[in-house]
Amino acid sequence: MKLFKRYWFYFLVSAVFLVPGIYALIAWGLKPGIDFTGGALIEIKFENHPAEFTIKTVGKKLDGVMPIDRLQTSGENQYLIKTKPIDNTTKDQVLELIKKDWGEVKVLRFETIGPTLSRELLIKTLTAVLIVAFIITGYVWRQFGELKYGVSAILAMFHDSLILLGSFAFLGHFYNVEVDVLFVTALLTTLSFSVHDTIVVFDRIRELKRKHGRLPLKTLADAAVLETFSRSINNSVTIIIMLTALFLLGGETIRYFALALLIGAITGTYSSPFVAVPLLLLWENASKLTKNLKLKIKN
Repeated sequence: MKLFKRYWFYFLVSAVFLVPGIYALIAWGLKPGIDFTGGALIEIKFENHPAEFTIKTVGKKLDGVMPIDRLQTSGENQYLIKTKPIDNTTKDQVLELIKKDWGEVKVLRFETIGPTLSRELLIKTLTAVLIVAFIITGYVWRQFGELKYGVSAILAMFHDSLILLGSFAFLGHFYNVEVDVLFVTALLTTLSFSVHDTIVVFDRIRELKRKHGRLPLKTLADAAVLETFSRSINNSVTIIIMLTALFLLGGETIRYFALALLIGAITGTYSSPFVAVPLLLLWENASKLTKNLKLKIKN
């Protein structure tokens, strides 16, 4: 089976997901949570199920005391209220107003994040991604002895990251899904997951190259992907099933964290054989064309 006879086809498949995602990032961007914008988070639990406890009814009740940015469930009779930064006095006023209409309530969590901390977190996130990319490129280059392996692996990694970021730009625009520290964790996990599978395929290509050095790289890549494909699928399916269950059955607070990991697992499984390897072949063909042009110029 010749998987890479027309390897440009895989770039077209990637473009179907990348182009809308990049457009969403440019046009709408990500919807940052309080971890990045600063604000307050109150998690409360009622003794009994509260009637009509929605952002509309709560917003009217707390009008003039505390503007609510977001209200979501976090468990049975549990709710997360996100708002602008507030102090303990305002928090106590809010709780008293809620108790009057909806009954006894217990505070499970109260956090306030200032804008200075949120900017620092954003800078650290971007720095972490750049450091990870640099280290992975250098490591793969050193292990495989050629720069093209490191660059192909890192480009496939950014391919997965862009699809994940684009997906959450869509979710943020249409469903008000915010990105927070858990999303950053999922993003960094996606980077490592993508590179892990890519190195497995590249390692098999290297082994075949040692045994059959005279064969074209495209032939070796076909064989390597076919030999490692079942292993990658088996590993990925177990992860995908677990993350799907976590997304469907998990609580509201980790639902989109599970979704981010799920998207990363799917794109990572695809990109290792069908993005990283085609990029490797593209580099190889470009190198051959460059050498041929140099020889023609000399002659």
